[in-house]
Amino acid sequence: MKPDSSFTRTLRLLVMATSLPVLAGVGLAATTAAVVSPASAQSGAAMPTRVVSIGGAVTEILYALGLEDRIVGVDTTSLYPPEALKTKPNVGYMRQLSPEGVLGLNPQMILAVAGSGPKDTLTILENAGIPFHLISETYSEDGILEKIRAVACVMHAETRGACLADVVGRDIAAMRELRGKIGKPLRVMFVMSMVNGKINVAGRATAADAIIKLAGGVNAVDSYDGYKAMTDEAIGAARPDVILSMQRGGPDDMSADAIFANPAFALTPAAARKAFIAMDGLYLLGFGPRTAAAAHDLAVQLYPDVIGKAAWASAVRSADCRN
Repeated sequence: MKPDSSFTRTLRLLVMATSLPVLAGVGLAATTAAVVSPASAQSGAAMPTRVVSIGGAVTEILYALGLEDRIVGVDTTSLYPPEALKTKPNVGYMRQLSPEGVLGLNPQMILAVAGSGPKDTLTILENAGIPFHLISETYSEDGILEKIRAVACVMHAETRGACLADVVGRDIAAMRELRGKIGKPLRVMFVMSMVNGKINVAGRATAADAIIKLAGGVNAVDSYDGYKAMTDEAIGAARPDVILSMQRGGPDDMSADAIFANPAFALTPAAARKAFIAMDGLYLLGFGPRTAAAAHDLAVQLYPDVIGKAAWASAVRSADCRN
């Protein structure tokens, strides 16, 4: 296999970030920085003008709230909107941050999704005398809304946040109603990578597991948490109906031909159906404002005769919560 392009590495790092359980601040116990929820955020002060945003969903929320002019730096998982990484200084990958890279931008506030690191960097940032907020990460419908409200609260943009949470909530409710139309759910296997003969697959407690369920599917792998390499025998025994992966771009894209040429998948129902779906990584796994739309787009491909024929209009895509 060819070496990863920088874009491919960024997408893979994004998946690694979203594979880590961070509910209630798991993995952050060694730092005293509080994980922000809407109830714990403070409101009523002036909106900060120099913010470093760490985490693709956090950056996406800031843009959706019309606060992009307040952002002075982003991390490599901030892939949407595309202009974020193109026009803002890059502080590196969210789990490999350096204090110098963040503090060198002279921020007035640092927003980081829970799961950022390393621990030593978080400790330095917390003690730098700058407001530093960890935004809670939960791969669920409620978790998306809580994330939006928390970002809005710490940015003192509660009215905009209420607007965005409302339209996202409408999309979530519409997708929940559509899931009720699905009869027998398909078994979906999310393949993160195939490198040097190792096939890394999403288990429980991952963003991939959650988006599969939001789209009306069943994760074909429920025997472990996180991402792990699976043997050929285990993949065959999981009997996936569909293989799901990320679009990487260029020669590193994982294709249906590459997947089904691998002996591990040869006898699966997915191979018999040639059922392979690839979607944009942040869109699929970011658990931000567009997640209900991503779940819908995935569901359309999983169940074209049911979801594909049902009425759908994303409230997020037509709403304006920027003022």
